[in-house]
Amino acid sequence: MPKFVIEREIPGAGNLSGDELQSISQKSCAVLNELGPQVQWVHSYVTDDKIYCVYIAEDENLVRKHAQMGGFPVNSVAQVRSTIDPTTAD
Repeated sequence: MPKFVIEREIPGAGNLSGDELQSISQKSCAVLNELGPQVQWVHSYVTDDKIYCVYIAEDENLVRKHAQMGGFPVNSVAQVRSTIDPTTAD
């Protein structure tokens, strides 16, 4: 299945408490359970004012549906075409 990176603009995201991040994670997982295995959350990166999420899904529409059902912002969704790391240079 394709992998996607979702950018979510959330002012002050970097200041969210552990409890707040847990609550957001629980909401996301509850929605994922409703949607079924065709969309999976891999992990997210929290920065000062944004959260970047990595999802595996059948298509972009499922990623957007998850956000809509969970009340999460979606500023952009991009399909990952390939990955590189330092070993790519070898």
